[in-house]
Amino acid sequence: MTVLDFLTKKKDRRPISMVTCYDSWSAALIGRTDIDCVLVGDSVSMTLYGHDNTLNVDVATMAAHTAAVRRGLPEGFIIGDMPFLSYRKGLEDTMSNAGALMQAGANAIKLEGADGNIDIIRHIVGSGIPVMGHLGLTPQSVHRFGGFRVQARSEEAALRLKDQALALQEAGCFSIVLEAVPASVAASVTSRLEIPVIGIGAGPEVDGQVLVLQDLLGLNPDFNPKFARRFLDGAGLIVDALQAYHRDVGDRSFPTAQESYR
Repeated sequence: MTVLDFLTKKKDRRPISMVTCYDSWSAALIGRTDIDCVLVGDSVSMTLYGHDNTLNVDVATMAAHTAAVRRGLPEGFIIGDMPFLSYRKGLEDTMSNAGALMQAGANAIKLEGADGNIDIIRHIVGSGIPVMGHLGLTPQSVHRFGGFRVQARSEEAALRLKDQALALQEAGCFSIVLEAVPASVAASVTSRLEIPVIGIGAGPEVDGQVLVLQDLLGLNPDFNPKFARRFLDGAGLIVDALQAYHRDVGDRSFPTAQESYR
């Protein structure tokens, strides 16, 4: 997969599958599938570190997770998330941060929002770094939104979203993530763009889908967003395995002679 393949898939109407993961072992498993690409998301702040939002990770943390994913997925297409404020403190700082993710193993970076970012995106793309945009519910703006809320519900907000998407395309983004917007709005945005739109909570009429690995595997039974289908009861399977381990340790059936060294 390359940035050119994203455009080809859009043209050929072949949906793009993207999974968010953060470490080497899960990346290696993804590498054994036909998944198109991997996002090393700043959602790691919530999924792995237990924070309430994505604002608590920095560039060094994202670079470390990007490098881990690259070690597990040496041939895959990896997008590294630019964390909170990492592209809002001036051009020199932005380029250093984008460079850190690329040098850690990313093939592209992702950043949130359009307002105030268009010139920055143009410069990043002009420097040879592919950029994925992100509109709709942009989690780094959670406090401005008053929480994790569906966006672009009004006609005015939907029109604004479409204009932002076009601006990101014109600035050079090779694709856009569209999060938590009505399906009809997402379909309209998708039809207006030449670059692919990858949805999460954006309905079926986009050019691809992204889910967090832990969500699609059902590893957090207390997290049940409407958009995240569970393809496995991962939490139940793991709890059962741990209980079996505890039982076998308790009755001394583990380890056996075959599992011991002479």
